[in-house]
Amino acid sequence: MMEINPNQILEDGRVLLRPLEKSDVDHLLYFSINEPDTWFYSLVRANGKENLENYIDIALKAKENKTEFPFIVFDKKTNHYAGSTRFYDINFAFKTLQLGYTWYGKNFQGTSLNKHCKYLLLEFAFEILGMERVEFRADANNAKSVAAMKSIGCKVDGILRSNMPTFESDVRRDSIVLSILKSEWIDSVKENLKSKLH
Repeated sequence: MMEINPNQILEDGRVLLRPLEKSDVDHLLYFSINEPDTWFYSLVRANGKENLENYIDIALKAKENKTEFPFIVFDKKTNHYAGSTRFYDINFAFKTLQLGYTWYGKNFQGTSLNKHCKYLLLEFAFEILGMERVEFRADANNAKSVAAMKSIGCKVDGILRSNMPTFESDVRRDSIVLSILKSEWIDSVKENLKSKLH
Protein backbone atom coordinates (compact mmCIF):
# COMPACT_ATOMS: atom_id res chain seq x y z
CA MET A 1 0.00 0.00 0.00
CA MET A 2 1.15 3.52 -0.81
CA GLU A 3 2.32 5.68 2.08
CA ILE A 4 4.27 8.87 2.67
CA ASN A 5 7.93 8.57 3.65
CA PRO A 6 7.95 9.47 7.39
CA ASN A 7 10.98 11.71 6.77
CA GLN A 8 9.50 13.47 3.72
CA ILE A 9 10.82 17.00 3.14
CA LEU A 10 9.42 19.48 0.61
CA GLU A 11 11.33 22.63 -0.25
CA ASP A 12 12.05 25.34 -2.77
CA GLY A 13 14.11 28.53 -2.64
CA ARG A 14 11.72 30.22 -0.20
CA VAL A 15 10.40 27.57 2.16
CA LEU A 16 11.24 24.22 3.74
CA LEU A 17 8.55 21.87 4.99
CA ARG A 18 9.84 19.08 7.20
CA PRO A 19 8.03 16.55 9.38
CA LEU A 20 6.72 18.03 12.62
CA GLU A 21 8.45 16.65 15.74
CA LYS A 22 7.67 16.74 19.46
CA SER A 23 10.65 19.05 20.06
CA ASP A 24 9.15 21.64 17.68
CA VAL A 25 7.25 23.02 20.66
CA ASP A 26 10.37 25.16 21.17
CA HIS A 27 10.23 26.54 17.60
CA LEU A 28 6.52 27.39 17.72
CA LEU A 29 6.12 28.51 21.33
CA TYR A 30 6.56 32.22 20.52
CA PHE A 31 3.39 32.19 18.39
CA SER A 32 1.54 30.11 20.95
CA ILE A 33 2.20 32.60 23.75
CA ASN A 34 2.22 35.91 21.84
CA GLU A 35 -0.33 35.33 19.06
CA PRO A 36 -3.13 33.23 20.63
CA ASP A 37 -5.77 34.62 18.24
CA THR A 38 -4.16 32.55 15.48
CA TRP A 39 -6.38 29.63 16.56
CA PHE A 40 -9.61 31.59 17.02
CA TYR A 41 -11.44 29.48 14.40
CA SER A 42 -9.71 26.20 15.23
CA LEU A 43 -11.25 23.41 17.29
CA VAL A 44 -7.78 22.11 18.22
CA ARG A 45 -6.04 25.12 19.68
CA ALA A 46 -2.33 25.66 20.21
CA ASN A 47 -2.44 28.85 22.29
CA GLY A 48 -0.32 28.44 25.41
CA LYS A 49 2.41 25.85 25.91
CA GLU A 50 0.12 23.07 27.18
CA ASN A 51 -2.26 23.45 24.23
CA LEU A 52 0.66 23.55 21.81
CA GLU A 53 2.10 20.33 23.24
CA ASN A 54 -1.33 18.71 22.95
CA TYR A 55 -1.72 20.02 19.37
CA ILE A 56 1.59 18.43 18.36
CA ASP A 57 0.84 15.17 20.22
CA ILE A 58 -2.49 14.79 18.41
CA ALA A 59 -0.79 15.42 15.05
CA LEU A 60 1.98 12.89 15.74
CA LYS A 61 -0.46 10.18 16.86
CA ALA A 62 -2.41 10.67 13.64
CA LYS A 63 0.85 10.42 11.70
CA GLU A 64 1.56 7.08 13.38
CA ASN A 65 -1.88 5.91 12.24
CA LYS A 66 -1.03 7.13 8.70
CA THR A 67 -4.14 9.30 8.45
CA GLU A 68 -2.24 12.58 8.72
CA PHE A 69 1.16 14.00 7.86
CA PRO A 70 2.06 17.21 9.73
CA PHE A 71 4.83 19.60 8.68
CA ILE A 72 6.59 22.50 10.37
CA VAL A 73 7.16 25.47 8.05
CA PHE A 74 10.59 27.13 7.89
CA ASP A 75 10.88 30.44 6.03
CA LYS A 76 14.25 30.59 4.29
CA LYS A 77 13.86 34.31 3.57
CA THR A 78 13.83 35.29 7.24
CA ASN A 79 15.61 32.16 8.55
CA HIS A 80 12.79 31.57 11.05
CA TYR A 81 10.15 28.93 11.69
CA ALA A 82 6.83 30.34 10.53
CA GLY A 83 4.04 27.89 11.44
CA SER A 84 2.61 24.51 10.56
CA THR A 85 0.44 22.70 8.00
CA ARG A 86 -0.56 19.13 7.24
CA PHE A 87 -2.19 16.55 5.04
CA TYR A 88 -5.09 14.83 6.81
CA ASP A 89 -7.92 12.40 6.10
CA ILE A 90 -5.45 10.71 3.74
CA ASN A 91 -7.26 8.04 1.72
CA PHE A 92 -5.06 6.30 -0.84
CA ALA A 93 -7.84 3.93 -1.90
CA PHE A 94 -10.04 6.86 -2.96
CA LYS A 95 -7.04 9.02 -4.03
CA THR A 96 -8.14 11.91 -1.84
CA LEU A 97 -6.78 13.88 1.05
CA GLN A 98 -7.41 17.12 2.87
CA LEU A 99 -4.91 19.93 3.27
CA GLY A 100 -5.30 22.07 6.33
CA TYR A 101 -4.47 22.83 9.96
CA THR A 102 -2.45 25.61 8.32
CA TRP A 103 -1.36 28.58 10.39
CA TYR A 104 1.47 31.09 10.28
CA GLY A 105 2.78 33.73 12.63
CA LYS A 106 1.49 37.24 11.97
CA ASN A 107 4.74 38.42 10.32
CA PHE A 108 4.39 35.65 7.71
CA GLN A 109 0.72 36.18 6.90
CA GLY A 110 0.03 38.04 3.67
CA THR A 111 3.49 37.20 2.28
CA SER A 112 4.13 34.76 -0.56
CA LEU A 113 5.06 32.07 1.99
CA ASN A 114 1.63 30.41 1.92
CA LYS A 115 1.61 30.18 -1.87
CA HIS A 116 5.05 28.53 -1.84
CA CYS A 117 3.84 26.03 0.77
CA LYS A 118 0.64 25.25 -1.12
CA TYR A 119 2.50 24.86 -4.41
CA LEU A 120 4.88 22.29 -2.90
CA LEU A 121 2.09 20.42 -1.09
CA LEU A 122 -0.24 20.31 -4.09
CA GLU A 123 2.55 19.28 -6.46
CA PHE A 124 3.47 16.45 -4.09
CA ALA A 125 -0.16 15.37 -3.58
CA PHE A 126 -1.07 15.26 -7.27
CA GLU A 127 2.22 14.36 -8.95
CA ILE A 128 3.91 12.07 -6.42
CA LEU A 129 1.07 10.60 -4.36
CA GLY A 130 -1.27 10.42 -7.35
CA MET A 131 -4.23 12.06 -5.64
CA GLU A 132 -7.29 12.93 -7.74
CA ARG A 133 -8.76 15.47 -5.31
CA VAL A 134 -7.35 17.71 -2.59
CA GLU A 135 -9.95 19.16 -0.25
CA PHE A 136 -9.83 22.20 2.01
CA ARG A 137 -12.22 23.16 4.81
CA ALA A 138 -12.67 26.20 7.01
CA ASP A 139 -15.15 27.89 9.26
CA ALA A 140 -17.53 29.56 6.83
CA ASN A 141 -17.11 32.79 8.83
CA ASN A 142 -13.33 32.80 8.42
CA ALA A 143 -13.21 35.18 5.43
CA LYS A 144 -9.41 35.52 5.51
CA SER A 145 -8.86 31.78 5.24
CA VAL A 146 -11.51 31.34 2.52
CA ALA A 147 -9.96 34.18 0.46
CA ALA A 148 -6.51 32.58 0.78
CA MET A 149 -7.84 29.23 -0.48
CA LYS A 150 -9.62 30.81 -3.42
CA SER A 151 -6.46 32.75 -4.32
CA ILE A 152 -4.52 29.53 -4.89
CA GLY A 153 -7.21 28.11 -7.20
CA CYS A 154 -9.67 26.29 -4.93
CA LYS A 155 -13.29 26.01 -6.03
CA VAL A 156 -16.16 26.09 -3.55
CA ASP A 157 -18.02 22.78 -3.30
CA GLY A 158 -20.55 23.91 -0.73
CA ILE A 159 -21.35 24.45 2.93
CA LEU A 160 -21.69 21.72 5.55
CA ARG A 161 -24.26 23.19 7.90
CA SER A 162 -23.77 22.84 11.65
CA ASN A 163 -20.79 20.65 10.86
CA MET A 164 -18.67 21.03 14.00
CA PRO A 165 -18.78 22.29 17.57
CA THR A 166 -16.94 25.46 18.54
CA PHE A 167 -15.47 26.67 21.82
CA GLU A 168 -18.63 28.64 22.52
CA SER A 169 -21.15 26.42 24.29
CA ASP A 170 -24.19 25.52 22.18
CA VAL A 171 -22.67 27.18 19.09
CA ARG A 172 -21.85 25.00 16.09
CA ARG A 173 -20.02 26.11 12.99
CA ASP A 174 -20.87 25.83 9.32
CA SER A 175 -17.86 24.54 7.38
CA ILE A 176 -17.11 25.68 3.85
CA VAL A 177 -15.67 22.94 1.62
CA LEU A 178 -13.36 23.79 -1.28
CA SER A 179 -11.28 21.58 -3.52
CA ILE A 180 -8.84 21.28 -6.40
CA LEU A 181 -9.05 18.32 -8.79
CA LYS A 182 -6.04 16.75 -10.46
CA SER A 183 -7.34 17.80 -13.90
CA GLU A 184 -7.63 21.42 -12.68
CA TRP A 185 -4.12 21.30 -11.25
CA ILE A 186 -2.70 20.11 -14.56
CA ASP A 187 -4.83 22.37 -16.77
CA SER A 188 -4.43 25.71 -15.01
CA VAL A 189 -4.01 25.83 -11.24
CA LYS A 190 -0.35 24.77 -11.22
CA GLU A 191 0.78 27.42 -13.71
CA ASN A 192 -1.40 30.14 -12.18
CA LEU A 193 -0.04 29.44 -8.73
CA LYS A 194 3.52 29.20 -10.04
CA SER A 195 3.15 32.67 -11.59
CA LYS A 196 2.33 34.09 -8.13
CA LEU A 197 5.50 32.78 -6.50
CA HIS A 198 8.10 35.45 -5.82
